[in-house]
Amino acid sequence: MRNGLKKVFPIFVLPTLAAFTIAFAVPFIGGIVLSFTDFTTVTDAEWAGLSNYIKAFSNGDFLNALWFTVKFTVVCVLTVNIIAFTLASLLTKKLPGTNLFRTVFFMPNLIGGIVLGYIWQLIINGILSYFGVTITFAAKYGFWGLVALTSWQLIGYMMIIYIAGIQNIPSDLIDAAKVDGASSWDILRHVTIPMVMPSVTICLFLTVTDSFKLFDANLALTDGAPGKQTAMLALDIYKTFYARTGWQGVGQAKAVIFFILVAAISLIQLKLTRSREVEG
Repeated sequence: MRNGLKKVFPIFVLPTLAAFTIAFAVPFIGGIVLSFTDFTTVTDAEWAGLSNYIKAFSNGDFLNALWFTVKFTVVCVLTVNIIAFTLASLLTKKLPGTNLFRTVFFMPNLIGGIVLGYIWQLIINGILSYFGVTITFAAKYGFWGLVALTSWQLIGYMMIIYIAGIQNIPSDLIDAAKVDGASSWDILRHVTIPMVMPSVTICLFLTVTDSFKLFDANLALTDGAPGKQTAMLALDIYKTFYARTGWQGVGQAKAVIFFILVAAISLIQLKLTRSREVEG
């Protein structure tokens, strides 16, 4: 039986491996190579060494986008996960209408970022009009507008993951904690949170990566205005690559830096939360 599986194993693996190589590995390696060149198309690339990376790190717009993205990600990770966990805790109790509320909270995740961006632009500008300003009047309005939009979109999805984690907690543990005189806060700290750490790991990973990679909603809501102060990394890379003649190599270098940052932060977060899973 095992010998038979070994014989047919390449038949099943090769198509997937070929698709991965063609669609991901080759373009990825090619992108890294292009980041060290000056080019307009892949056929006219000229070696430029580290000059593109030097231009990227000396570019004020890129550094501002990096700092803006970091602040935005930290705030979104906190708001999304705290609110999602709170809603999951409430909706796992035997309350009337919980299934309806789960559906309502999850629905924003099904709407595309561009559509959400324009919807929230209308909502926020409608509110700000009473104060004689718009969302692009100052960077702080764009920042909190993006936080509100992203939180509203992601909370429902993370809530579903937390609900699955909470429902998998053995009821015997909670009953035993109550018998021992544990308060609701004690049960939350010492039973619920340690038992849902796998869900926390997943939700933190998704929130961090989704927040860092935000593009379409940023494009639709503020387009980086005013003065590129609300441009996030993905939008800055897009504008560098497509809106500045002769800066394609710099845009590619920014994309490589972007990938390294997201990968490093995600791996660190996974390592930290998985260690908490083991302790839990």
